[in-house]
Amino acid sequence: MTLDTVGRAASTPQTEQPWAELGLKPDEYQRVREILGRRPTGAELAMYSVMWSEHCSYKSSKVHLRQFGEKAPESDAMLVGIGENAGVVDVGQGYAVTFKVESHNHPSYIEPYQGAATGVGGIVRDILAMGARPIAVMDPLRFGAADHPDTRRVLPGVVAGIGGYGNCLGLPNIGGEVVFDPCYQGNPLVNALCVGVMRHEDIHLAKASGVGNKVILYGARTGGDGIGGVSVLASETFDDTKPAKRPAVQVGDPFQEKLLIECTLEIFGEKLVAGIQDLGGAGLSCATSELASAGSGGMRIELDAVPLRDSSLSPEEILMSESQERMCAIVEPDKVDRFLEICEKWDVGATVIGEVTEGSRLEIFWHGEQIVDVPPRSVAHEGPTYQRPLARPEWQDALQADDPGRLPRPTDGRELREQVLRLVASPNQASKAWVTDQYDRFVQGNTVLAQPEDSGMVRIDEDTNLGVAVATDGNGRYAKLDPYTGAQLALAESYRNVAATGAKPLAVTDCLNFGSPEDPAVMWQFAEACRGLADACLTLGTPVTGGNVSLYNQTGDTAIHPTPVVGVLGVIDDVNRRTQMAFAEEGQLIYLLGETREELGGSAWSQVIHDHLGGRPPAVDLERERLLAEILVAASRDGMVDAAHDLSDGGLVQALVESCLRGGRGARVVVPDDLDPFVFLFSESAGRAIVAVPRSEEVRFTDMCGARGLPAARIGVVDGESVEVQGQFDIPLAELREAHEATIPGLLA
Repeated sequence: MTLDTVGRAASTPQTEQPWAELGLKPDEYQRVREILGRRPTGAELAMYSVMWSEHCSYKSSKVHLRQFGEKAPESDAMLVGIGENAGVVDVGQGYAVTFKVESHNHPSYIEPYQGAATGVGGIVRDILAMGARPIAVMDPLRFGAADHPDTRRVLPGVVAGIGGYGNCLGLPNIGGEVVFDPCYQGNPLVNALCVGVMRHEDIHLAKASGVGNKVILYGARTGGDGIGGVSVLASETFDDTKPAKRPAVQVGDPFQEKLLIECTLEIFGEKLVAGIQDLGGAGLSCATSELASAGSGGMRIELDAVPLRDSSLSPEEILMSESQERMCAIVEPDKVDRFLEICEKWDVGATVIGEVTEGSRLEIFWHGEQIVDVPPRSVAHEGPTYQRPLARPEWQDALQADDPGRLPRPTDGRELREQVLRLVASPNQASKAWVTDQYDRFVQGNTVLAQPEDSGMVRIDEDTNLGVAVATDGNGRYAKLDPYTGAQLALAESYRNVAATGAKPLAVTDCLNFGSPEDPAVMWQFAEACRGLADACLTLGTPVTGGNVSLYNQTGDTAIHPTPVVGVLGVIDDVNRRTQMAFAEEGQLIYLLGETREELGGSAWSQVIHDHLGGRPPAVDLERERLLAEILVAASRDGMVDAAHDLSDGGLVQALVESCLRGGRGARVVVPDDLDPFVFLFSESAGRAIVAVPRSEEVRFTDMCGARGLPAARIGVVDGESVEVQGQFDIPLAELREAHEATIPGLLA
């Protein structure tokens, strides 16, 4: 077959090309021809097709994502924001922390183990590329109905992939979520978050500057796995039986990645790189075009120098391959030898494949023949921008009018007791220990909190005990009822979870999981969620540092619930001052912070007891969330509380049960005179938490709440071996534990 060179492309303008099969629209293909002034070569077509895919170019979402910059709050902590591999924030004492969440949804449905494993590997390399040592991972997960046969196929493979890859890297998995809902059948959400730490002076950026500097590809060899992988696969809807395109899912090697991490950190330590980029979605197409686009010159690549696992790969396949465990570095000529020495020491392959040039073109050659000559910005940063039609769904009013207040509710203590047991045994409220026990949560010895605590927490300085806490949350049921409010509730819960452990919330990363952008109803949901999240971040003073958009999570005409997953990072000066969720001391007083209203729209109670979704989600009061967080952080720092747990899915009774089971202590509580017992137990009003206060600290704690204007009601005491709601019911902890812990193993047996 004749090589399709730049010269041949210019002289054969009418050659038919497979642009549609590669996912380009007719107008997009025409625009490529206009940019180049000719038809693209096969290699150029491959690059534009993967880089202009929905997954890489954000062509349907970036008009809405701009709000995160336009509405960004002032933040002294922000060091690197949106646009780089990951955001970076200042956490004090000269330390910077980088964190980001991304999706690997579609690959994880097709090949659960490798899809999830390479999701972890990819996000870890994003953090590494910023100059940081990765220190922890998290995994927010969504699956179809818990009792569906396909869930038994997908969930164990995903969990094994996350655990297998993360455990081999020696990274603790400190948090996340596992949610079941029929809407995710065929479209599971596998989101992965990584946190890394560095000194301020060690921050690295993805840019290629300095004429004559060498481009070095290092890490694993390039293979046929993942050709067109996530970049194409995540840019198309599934049909009822399969995705329309099935590129090969990437195959991960965590031991190679561990070597790559240590090798890269030593290279950083000797200050040998002028720019660096990991190879993830779109592979070399992405790394070369983004480095050149962000730099001050051009770039020349000798593609035949790329080390291959499969010698039969064509140039197009090499450019599209998403083989894992690879990085691309820009290195000054006099530092190349030392760079290669370090790679050899760590048994990491490294090859000079090109250099930074004068001018403004990305040029790629294959055995001396030029096969790519493009303006790099046109590939990496100037892809299509769509103002997709959006429209509030016709069914939205009816959905919101279908209030759960009309549903039958328990009328006496016996019925309350029965429904509490059903709630805590339901798949979404049950213990996730079957999942989390497969992850190493304490490797490296710096994990101080991990699942099922409200947020994960790791120590980053062993001398001062400086630490960071991270939580992720998202409730697709709330967002289906009202995407604006649902996104704000996701942020509020993560923010509250971080504060409940004693850390001050600083910054946000998000993974926005939605259906097809070609559906106006989905685009309305997406636009509203972005608007809600941007507005809430502005009010709470927590800037979005970066994240990910995952669209086309849809089978046929059925989209997932809109699922904005929001991660919040906070800082704590001394991890020894952290607050756990466990009730551990008899006699401590249980206080309910915040106001409880009859808010059951999208609630766990309505789902578990009545299989119902309707009404409006709980109202959001962001100023109250800020106040609650400030009090939780101050109470933790000053030793006023010994336990704290936020109230969210399942309401007060779920939080009580979890804190009691976690500490092995019971609780006696009294329903306040102004509340119905049912509302008291099952309402999901936001802006609330329960705390356990030592009797010696009660006056100091209540004085602080009163002075700040936060409602604080004493509702009970830590006592006994049961959860007792006086005048209503009493459930022994042993019975609660059996109900709570048996569900997931039973479903997956």
